[in-house]
Amino acid sequence: MKLLIRPAPEVTIKSKPVRRRQMRHLRQNIRKLLAQLDYGIIVDGSWDRVDVEVPEGRGLDGLVIDELLRIPGISTIQEIAEFPLVSLEDIADKAVAAFSGRLDRKSFAVRARRHGEHDFQSVDVQRAVGRALMQSATGARVDLRSPDVEVRIEVRGERFHIAHRRHRGLGGYPLGSVENVMTLVSGGYDSSVAAYLMLRRGLRNHFLFFNLGGVAHEVGVRQVVHYLWDRYGASHGAKFISVPFEGVVEEIMRSVGHRHWGVVLKRQMLKAASEIARNNNAVGLVTGDAVAQVSSQTLTNLNVVDRASEVVVLRPLIAMDKESIINIAREIGTEPYARNMPEYCGVISRKPATRARLSRVEADEAAMDPLVLSQAIEAREETPVHELLATTTTPEDVDLVTTPAVNDVIIDVRHPAEGEHSPLKLTGNEILKIPFYELNRKVGELPPERQYLLYCDRGTMSRMHAVHLKAEGHENIKVYAPAS
Repeated sequence: MKLLIRPAPEVTIKSKPVRRRQMRHLRQNIRKLLAQLDYGIIVDGSWDRVDVEVPEGRGLDGLVIDELLRIPGISTIQEIAEFPLVSLEDIADKAVAAFSGRLDRKSFAVRARRHGEHDFQSVDVQRAVGRALMQSATGARVDLRSPDVEVRIEVRGERFHIAHRRHRGLGGYPLGSVENVMTLVSGGYDSSVAAYLMLRRGLRNHFLFFNLGGVAHEVGVRQVVHYLWDRYGASHGAKFISVPFEGVVEEIMRSVGHRHWGVVLKRQMLKAASEIARNNNAVGLVTGDAVAQVSSQTLTNLNVVDRASEVVVLRPLIAMDKESIINIAREIGTEPYARNMPEYCGVISRKPATRARLSRVEADEAAMDPLVLSQAIEAREETPVHELLATTTTPEDVDLVTTPAVNDVIIDVRHPAEGEHSPLKLTGNEILKIPFYELNRKVGELPPERQYLLYCDRGTMSRMHAVHLKAEGHENIKVYAPAS
């Protein structure tokens, strides 16, 4: 299979030096990610295109397309067939063979491009191919404005190609071609969508989590951060930075008037984030704020909050409503994580200020012990995102089973997207697909006399949930850990 990849239109209008640099980033990103599938995949290209050649007979076609659809900076992916240039009639014959049965009772348009010296023009290709397709298809009609099917043909020198299928990419800029940012994440809908939009824009993300007092919350955030990075940002390394913020929360509630709790908490987070960002070459902070969504997100309060940061604060969701944010989360696969994410709500004022004054907020903050924030920053833990699941720990041991008994039931707790990409196959055991975010609700519906083995790729998520279920009294839960 051969693929023709076009960059997002914003890339093609850049100056030549910028365009070359961004295309180089795009080719490098594609080459790095596809090499993880097969080193035999060839990635090449020029200033306005990337060419990918996938070895035949290895079952890679679907995997390659799926990977490319999640790489920022790609506008379209076209599956192409390439031929030597013989004549216009031969081009038409090849197009008829390629689209046989696909144009019946549909509208179509032929789009042709030509590079090099030839005795015909692009319009001649369009006319010859369009005429042949009209004669071969039943009930087909030409529609140059909004056709059901586009037949794309490109002639280059002594060869030409026909695009069989066209896939829409993520768009945006190639990851790594813009600056680095630090995204404040909570694991909910807003922060995960904000992080995705930054990745799509070509901004390399580090992820900053302020732990307000929940081990379960941090485990959930680690899972969603790893998922986001693995699907949309794996061409570049990233850090997950966890800052223990329980002491800061306690100091706020002790020293600050309750009407300013929310605003001061966000200011303390931005102060810490600014310092951590400088140490990680990040030139911007990203939050999931949407204007007026909660009391601390009025324009007045956001202005007061931003004064605490020495780094620019980016808010990609600022004008979005919650429904739009949830729809994007569902589209990118983070909605199940957000829906089941535990929350810590210990800093809620009875009558929060919606129009806080900077002078009064700063006066409240002056009563706080500055050493508390410094200690929290110093105690932060930094973990490479690709190691996140491997470094997740559980408070007690659970039984690991390498070879299941014939009557054991295997429960695949992975996210559905992971299961589709790498399905679990066993010959003698029943396999149930229950994503981790539905496990607590559905485990009580299972027959109690059976033994259940939880499974995930790395074994970390399955152990964590097995520990929880065991603590809830489910003694028939173990972990399936096949020998590697």
